Amino acid sequence: MALIGLVRVSTDKQNTQRQHHALDPICLKVIEEKASGKLATADRPDLLTALSYIREGDLLTVQEVDRLGRNLLEGLIVLNDLFQQGVGVKVLEGIAVGEHTERSFILDLALALAEDRRRDIVRKTKNGLETARKQGKVGGRRPVVDDDRRAAILDRRRRGESIRTIAAGVKVSVGVVHKTLAEAKASFDPAADED
Repeated sequence: MALIGLVRVSTDKQNTQRQHHALDPICLKVIEEKASGKLATADRPDLLTALSYIREGDLLTVQEVDRLGRNLLEGLIVLNDLFQQGVGVKVLEGIAVGEHTERSFILDLALALAEDRRRDIVRKTKNGLETARKQGKVGGRRPVVDDDRRAAILDRRRRGESIRTIAAGVKVSVGVVHKTLAEAKASFDPAADED
């Protein structure tokens, strides 16, 4: 029996070190996934890659059951998909710790608690941001585009550079370039804001 590990975070900015520390020493192979836990199994290519390594008797191994799905429904769908394919799951931490080859109350409970914990984090974050706003503080991320980058983006666009070339040259995402150009257009053309 081999253990095939799955490390999952939702975004590129999240750290996977803690999960790797738990899985790397015990798993034959560890696949890292940077995708929302709200997606179904078929929409998660890295999960499918991990499953392609699994042979009869092997176990898909995760640090906590919420690495399979971030909310109850999606977690249950992923578990159901796995169990229908004959894939067992090994959970290293949390109330669902152990090996599972079929759905159980403890797995359902662990996913429900993970969903509740996530909902609580979102609520506390919103409350904190609202409190900060009432105190005159602005929450959220710092803007990616400062005045120098904004000027560089606009200047490069005036010279006819493509969006992708600008993004690479200024070291921002394509979306940031689009947003900066749209904001600049709106500030020069007040009618652009009207719908």
